[in-house]
Amino acid sequence: METLRMVAPCIFGLESTVAFELTKLGAQNVRSENGRVFFCGDMLTAAKANLWLRCGERVLIVLGRFTATSFESLFDQVAALPVERFLSEDAAFPVKGWSLNSKLHSVPDCQAIIKRALVRRMETVYHRKLFPETGSVHQIQFSIMKDEVTIMLDTSGEGLHKRGWRKNANAAPIKETLAAGIVDIVRVKSDSTVVDPFCGSGTLLIESTLKALNVAPGINRRFAMERWKECPENAFRLAREEALDLVKRDAGFMAYGFDIDPSCVELTRENAKKAGVLKKIKVEQRDIRHFQNTYDSAIVLCNPPYGERMLEMQQAQQLTEEMGRVFPKKEGVSYNIISPLEDFEKRFGRQADRRRKLYNGTIKCQLYMYFR
Repeated sequence: METLRMVAPCIFGLESTVAFELTKLGAQNVRSENGRVFFCGDMLTAAKANLWLRCGERVLIVLGRFTATSFESLFDQVAALPVERFLSEDAAFPVKGWSLNSKLHSVPDCQAIIKRALVRRMETVYHRKLFPETGSVHQIQFSIMKDEVTIMLDTSGEGLHKRGWRKNANAAPIKETLAAGIVDIVRVKSDSTVVDPFCGSGTLLIESTLKALNVAPGINRRFAMERWKECPENAFRLAREEALDLVKRDAGFMAYGFDIDPSCVELTRENAKKAGVLKKIKVEQRDIRHFQNTYDSAIVLCNPPYGERMLEMQQAQQLTEEMGRVFPKKEGVSYNIISPLEDFEKRFGRQADRRRKLYNGTIKCQLYMYFR
């Protein structure tokens, strides 16, 4: 198969995690940038990356990368790209993207010019003027950062955080890819015990279980490139068969979730059932004030409620103080809490052993880790 250059965008702070995931999958020339990781591989590599990436947001084929400071230069360089390798005569190829700190700052204008340039290339190759775009969707994406243009083809379709199991969520869900990143950072293993006292819709618990059992996060969903004529018919079949063989069905892992809201308890159970991991997750209604550390060895993970309005912030501060009270130091037990509160450690009552800066959506947070 032909070697392709690809890129996996990710949440800021998870680049090294995504790079490790890709290296483990056999990707070549893995290189991290802010918010994305470039790599090389063939279409089977792309299939495996879609199926296995826990922290990547999607998998994109890089069609071209160049500098452009004028619309004429942008048009000419896009029109020179050999996009016919992926775009057949009937392919649908919508264009979207973004621009930051660049002379070409108008996204709608860039979008229109890139589309016209792609059509010009198609006209030259296929010797026709009209393209019905009635075939499978080949979403074109572009990024322009400090005048450097990257033209990409999205192989994933829906973002990789959409695993196929979370149809419903509570008011403030943590994104699956961020949850998976936290699970990786705190080193959840196949024999770990994970506890979430603010389980919400169960995302941290479910991502922990999928990691511990070595279940490919995308095993139950479909991807855009599966509908392409250019995708080898057996690529995803082989990738899925291999993934099923790698599941650790005898893992000793267990997860326990608690929430004050009974609807969240039921939601966690529903989502765990859809994810196929309900047997490994026990959930019950419980207020954080009644949390009891009865575990000989455990990884406590939580995304406690927080907000920007005054009342919500006061509640978040009170919760932090309560956690400091009910999360005592205990050998064999670690506490890992994601929070945007700048005075978290002061309110919790002790300094973290380690901190990691992460973004929960647009909110800058810290993952506070206590393990000593």
